[in-house]
Amino acid sequence: MVQSIHDIHVANARLGRPSISIEFFPPKSDDGDRTLFEKTLPMLKEGRFDYCSVTYGAGGSTREKTLAIVDRIQREFDLTTMMHLTCVNATREQLRSVIDEARSRGVHNILALRGDPPGGTGDWVATEGGFRYSAELVRYLHDLGGFTVGTAGFPEGHVAQSEGKHVDWGHLREKIAAGADFVVTQLFFDNADYFAFREHLTRNLGVTVPLIPGILPVLSRNQTKKFTEMCGARLPAAFLQRLEELGDDDEAVTRYGIEYATRQCEELLREGAPGIHFYTLNRARSAVQVVRNLGLA
Repeated sequence: MVQSIHDIHVANARLGRPSISIEFFPPKSDDGDRTLFEKTLPMLKEGRFDYCSVTYGAGGSTREKTLAIVDRIQREFDLTTMMHLTCVNATREQLRSVIDEARSRGVHNILALRGDPPGGTGDWVATEGGFRYSAELVRYLHDLGGFTVGTAGFPEGHVAQSEGKHVDWGHLREKIAAGADFVVTQLFFDNADYFAFREHLTRNLGVTVPLIPGILPVLSRNQTKKFTEMCGARLPAAFLQRLEELGDDDEAVTRYGIEYATRQCEELLREGAPGIHFYTLNRARSAVQVVRNLGLA
């Protein structure tokens, strides 16, 4: 049964258990589609996942496919699924068309984002007739009604924010004030960054919505370094040293990623995080094993 993610968070909080979610991206090939639906998604039955999310490609390049995948997951797997939606390359009218289509397909949950520039590089430029900031998209969705709206937060500050993380966190407060029901964070590897982020938002800015930490169980050394360079996430020295020691042995890196993510999640949940959002790179093995290790499967 498709649920509101807001309701999922509220129900789990009342039961004293964390909300566990998982993220996928639209595959680029038919083989990728088959792997996602025939292997990866069935594995989720082994874990206790409350919902999943499906990303947009850079520049909104997977808009139609994202919606189709969200629809299919909800129909075939009866798993509440959140669609990512960005401001990139879209006017308000075009976004309204996508939103109306999502509503008609029974999508009740949207993660509202500014999005990356087309191609994933270069300066971000607003589309004429569209939105410049994600807070505007959050407000638009909130005013339309009928959706639980999530947004993104950056424990280390957004990579494009030149004025520092506290300014970035202030912008996040604006998105929450615009109607965001919860926040999913960018990936991070040092829990101290999340705790400082949460402390500032809750104590100094009065934020009360769930702040869900985003965790990436790493799969390979080079891939991890590439991703963190793009998003600005810091690799702790000991963590990076271990990755270098393991080198190109991706199986060993995957096992280490499971071990490290398990320790991260144990501390986060022990210290009151309301849930965990796993970045999977379309592979469920690591996230499922971490959930098992946490005793939540």
